[in-house]
Amino acid sequence: MPNVDGYLVGIDIGSSKVGVLIGHRDGSGGMEVVGKGLAPNRGTRRGNIVNVEQTVDALKQASEEAEVMAGIEISRAYVGVAGSDIRSVNSRGMVSVARRDREITRQDIQRVLEAAQSAALPTDREILHTIPQEFFVDEQGGIVDPLGMLGSRLEVSVHLTTGNFTRTKTLQTCVNRAGIEVIEAVFEPLATAEGVLLEDERELGVLLVDVGSGGTEYALFAEGEPQHSSVVPIGASHFTNDLAMVLRTPFAEAERIKTRYGCCLGSMIDDEEGVTVPAVAGGAQRVVPKRELCEILEPRAEELLNLIHDDLSKNGWDETLRGGVVLTGGGVQLDGLLELTEQIFSSTVRYGLPQGLGGLVDVINSPTWCTASGLLLYGLASEQDQSKNRKRRTFTVRKFIGTLRGVFSDLL
Repeated sequence: MPNVDGYLVGIDIGSSKVGVLIGHRDGSGGMEVVGKGLAPNRGTRRGNIVNVEQTVDALKQASEEAEVMAGIEISRAYVGVAGSDIRSVNSRGMVSVARRDREITRQDIQRVLEAAQSAALPTDREILHTIPQEFFVDEQGGIVDPLGMLGSRLEVSVHLTTGNFTRTKTLQTCVNRAGIEVIEAVFEPLATAEGVLLEDERELGVLLVDVGSGGTEYALFAEGEPQHSSVVPIGASHFTNDLAMVLRTPFAEAERIKTRYGCCLGSMIDDEEGVTVPAVAGGAQRVVPKRELCEILEPRAEELLNLIHDDLSKNGWDETLRGGVVLTGGGVQLDGLLELTEQIFSSTVRYGLPQGLGGLVDVINSPTWCTASGLLLYGLASEQDQSKNRKRRTFTVRKFIGTLRGVFSDLL
């Protein structure tokens, strides 16, 4: 199969599966999904790679499935990165304007971005993203692009996302060994946001919660930009494990029971229907009421959501969700989770589904595909920005996306 220009690839490496989407640029500047591949992954746990060979095998299997469907051979991809080691912080930088006439140049913008990310980092960490939130010229804020403005002092507020260097390198190695070059490793909520959030939600203040198998990543957007993001090491597999431990049933049976009968909000249980639960090692089956299942699942769901809520409160973002909460990821498909989220956050809540794409949208219309589809749109926006705005860039998260390294190369 030939390697064809005009295609983009998004790879979501989760704790339970690897998802690959291939997109093709259409004539109007949009993106059509032309191939998808999905493979179980036993080499990743809680967002971290614990077995390279198994992860590489899953990558190859998912990639080959997507290649056959699309009829092309892929060689480069945008890859999602997650895990409990991801850290984010807001930072601020300030420089004086160099020119005598006080006109702000690209060199001034480069210097202020460097100043904003100059905070000392541990030797084992690297910056994944530097996203400007707002520029200030002589204390006048709310500026998106200061190029050409006049002033004596330039400041910027940025959102920095950092990751463990070794773990990011291991992820890149796995993808490379599967025969694919990593264009960029993207913190998953930033990519997912491209595929599920509306512009109005970003402006008003919206919380994106991506519940994966091994962990939950979340990001709060306000005034169009990410203001806070973090990771909670609790995911869908923890719900399953709770059922398996309490009911003393195999993990696979616990997953089946959770998916088919599980509910995490007691007020939604209106019958006493019993669920047959197989025992470990072929022991006698028993019948458990659905309410008992809920009594196992509800405390874990409350723990997860309260950890996120408390983190937002601690950082002063608990009263800014005028745009509501958007739930996405394979782990949100649990009855009662949406309603429980509404109660805890006192806000409107909806499920996030892939949007903004054409082509095979019917086969990816699931929260499971939100990150991979978001990676396609992230890559499309990034490449369009690089090709169209080298002379004049707009510093927003939808157009100014990528690593700090990439930002500086474009500014030179």
